[in-house]
Amino acid sequence: MQRHPGVIAIFGFLSGVASFVLVDRQAGLAKVLALVLLVSWLWLILENVLRERIAARFGFELPRPLLRYATQMIHQESLFFVLPFFFITTTWNSSQALFSGLLAAAALVSITDPLYYKWLAPRRWIFLAYHTLALFAVMLTALPIIFKLNTTQSYQYSLAAAVVLSFPSLFSIITVRKWWRGLLLVGLTLAIGAFGWVTRTWVPPATLWLTEVAITTEFDNQNRSPGEGIDQLTASQLRSTGLYAYTAINAPRGLDERIYHVWEHNGQELERIALDIHGGREKGYRAWTHKQNFPQDVEGDWQIQVLTDAGQMIGVLRFEVTPDTAAGQSPAAGADQAPTEPESATPASGEAEPPAAVEPDEPEAQPGAQPSEMPESAGQPKNQ
Repeated sequence: MQRHPGVIAIFGFLSGVASFVLVDRQAGLAKVLALVLLVSWLWLILENVLRERIAARFGFELPRPLLRYATQMIHQESLFFVLPFFFITTTWNSSQALFSGLLAAAALVSITDPLYYKWLAPRRWIFLAYHTLALFAVMLTALPIIFKLNTTQSYQYSLAAAVVLSFPSLFSIITVRKWWRGLLLVGLTLAIGAFGWVTRTWVPPATLWLTEVAITTEFDNQNRSPGEGIDQLTASQLRSTGLYAYTAINAPRGLDERIYHVWEHNGQELERIALDIHGGREKGYRAWTHKQNFPQDVEGDWQIQVLTDAGQMIGVLRFEVTPDTAAGQSPAAGADQAPTEPESATPASGEAEPPAAVEPDEPEAQPGAQPSEMPESAGQPKNQ
């Protein structure tokens, strides 16, 4: 390795690219990577002690460069395994771009030997933080696939593991000689956990992504398919027909997840409608909301954010409402005007659950689930 460092660097770079392109991203490999990262973290913490024990028991010393190279390969495989998940789920015009950009930078460091060996590896606390980041990303991806945990549970467990693993890194910075330094160490560890929870909206839900979206005024209930998508309509059109927000969400098989369609007008939240989705459908689990009640002033920019239960953004749909071209086209009553047919919020479609019957006194913003193979349920949720 010392004689031909250029060859080793080229091989490391090519293996990283191969990990990104060729790896079959299935549950088995995710489980192996998570386990290997945990074991390698223990090795990094106890490296000196273990090398001494191995030398004393077997009579030879493990070469430090070889161990570093093995760790580098683990980082490469892990980061390039998770990158496609995060890239496809990231809403790039949001704060999620910061986290995915950090992962991409970490992956590039793992295949750039001068950065990895001369800058990263000698700085032990940064190296441990780097390893913790890789494990955090792998767990976010692996837990929903392996154990069918929803994104909220996966984030909580992954964050807890990252906080525990960050302790040795902080310990190497703060030498516990006085009692107040011990309190500082504990306080910083808890602060990392609090920061990770507060900024959870910056982290994309690695295993949930939109496969199809539409904003439309028409919807085929029998085939569970939206009409022609629009990104602009007039105020009178909006009031006369209402609007459907349609999303098909890819999720791992066996995963049950609660998501929300959050309707916002000019940055102000108007409705938050819960939808329960089930993973496994290749083209995504189809869910929609139909809104007909609108405020008096509807002109401006609208968006429907698709969020997880923890507030992580899966995606966002946008449209614009423009003024009517002719006077008198728009109804004067605004939100108080009653439609000609009973209003409905149709918040979810499904492939597994029976139709949900909704009692007449059901409160607003409650979902009903209808299997795609069955006709529309007669029991509809009340108006949105």
